[in-house]
Amino acid sequence: MPLKKCHKCHTDWESGDKRQPGFKETCVGCNAYLHCCRNCRFHRPSAHNQCYIPNTEWVGDRSGANFCEEFEFKLSDPATGETIPAREDAKTALDTLFGNLGSTKQDDRPSGFDDLFRR
Repeated sequence: MPLKKCHKCHTDWESGDKRQPGFKETCVGCNAYLHCCRNCRFHRPSAHNQCYIPNTEWVGDRSGANFCEEFEFKLSDPATGETIPAREDAKTALDTLFGNLGSTKQDDRPSGFDDLFRR
């Protein structure tokens, strides 16, 4: 299962039952704010306003606490510790839900696939 880590010290966030950290919640390892742009999966330094979502308000301190309603904690791979891009996260979720339907190998096709399209 992917982990949620502090952007500064990479300490795992112990979320309990919460999906997202509180607006002013801090890291137990380094006391950095967790609800900040640098921990958000939408943070893109190259994007307008440094955010993938175009209509967000300007945030002066990307490491400081903010009240952005669009915040979603970015996920890290437990094996490597690297950030999982949102696209890969979505693909993994779809593959888990529906199986690997994008495969072109004969053995991986759903049973009866060929029967549906035979003349």
